[in-house]
Amino acid sequence: MKSTLLVLAGLILVVGIGWAAVSSAQQGVLEQAIALHRETPLIDGHNDIPWTFREKADRDLSKMDLRQRQPQLHTDIPRLRQGGVGGQFWSVYVPVTMQGPEAVQATMEQIDFVYQMMDRYPDTFELARTAADIERIFKAGKIASLIGMEGGHSIDNSLATLRMFYKLGARYMTLTHSSNTAWADSATDQPKNGGLTPFGEGVVREMNWLGMMVDLSHVSPETMSDALQVTQAPVIFSHSSARAVNDHPRNVPDSILAKIPANGGVVMVNFVPGFISKEVREYEALPASQRQNQPVPRASMAQVADHIDHIRKVAGINSIGLGSDFDGITTVPQNLEDVSKFPLLTAELLRRGYSKDDLRKILGQNVLRVMRQIEQVAARLQKERPPSTMVFAGQN
Repeated sequence: MKSTLLVLAGLILVVGIGWAAVSSAQQGVLEQAIALHRETPLIDGHNDIPWTFREKADRDLSKMDLRQRQPQLHTDIPRLRQGGVGGQFWSVYVPVTMQGPEAVQATMEQIDFVYQMMDRYPDTFELARTAADIERIFKAGKIASLIGMEGGHSIDNSLATLRMFYKLGARYMTLTHSSNTAWADSATDQPKNGGLTPFGEGVVREMNWLGMMVDLSHVSPETMSDALQVTQAPVIFSHSSARAVNDHPRNVPDSILAKIPANGGVVMVNFVPGFISKEVREYEALPASQRQNQPVPRASMAQVADHIDHIRKVAGINSIGLGSDFDGITTVPQNLEDVSKFPLLTAELLRRGYSKDDLRKILGQNVLRVMRQIEQVAARLQKERPPSTMVFAGQN
């Protein structure tokens, strides 16, 4: 009876995610994918719905009820359920145009939004602070909600502020966003620091001490390399792909991917079309006048899978996760249009020969392992020393 219900639920989901007109063999693969999502929490490393609500609804959840389908969003509760999402890092992004106390305040407001969302939908979302929390919440049938800070400018050069954000639930911080901080270079800015400054190294050490994941998405290769030398815990790339597949500065070069197995970290493959597709990247680089005469290319789900294939080849299966960037992007890959479509990617990887154990790792087990290791490192470091007294003293 249970297997019959699973098949029926899977067929309903097939229709829901728009893959009804397929062969019985394809449906069989998709049903296997759906079953995997029910067994293992899919942990998505990056969703920007907090900022979307800030821009579109003044942070007012009553203006867009997430219990209902929201066509203007990539994310709502029905589609999260369809997509088999078991854990979600909600990005508390604020733009680099906000600096100093303004950035700190705005980040606090973004965290407040995540708490409001959990309070408004307590049957769906619950705050997770640890790997054990994620597993417990997933078993209870809810979506484990985690907080990720996107950009070191959010702490205003203060380790005390970093520690307070951790107490509020932030479990990763991306060291930079699109511009350099005073202590770390970004992938999309002119190099200024040569990677991490001494204060930047102190930030990484304090994140290790806290048990906060060091996120190297958005940072320059030099910053990636410096952070890997300093950290005592695994790192993450919360939403980045493979630079050898598409030479975008936001992607991870092979020289860094090769170092990830020794570190134990994970690269959470991103869905941004310009990061995924060489054709899209080259089209977006054209002047507007030239675009008028060019067909608009689309990234595809298969290209996302190509990035996963490459990372497996260079860094191994234990180094892969998923970090969509839904509701932080204006265009999406074909067949990965919103959060309901995750099982289609899982099915694509099954067809490419990934084992079920491989897919459990990609969906969430790799991230859970990283979190446990980070928690263990923090427990050890907190026995060895108190919080850092390091203070930022201007440009290093």
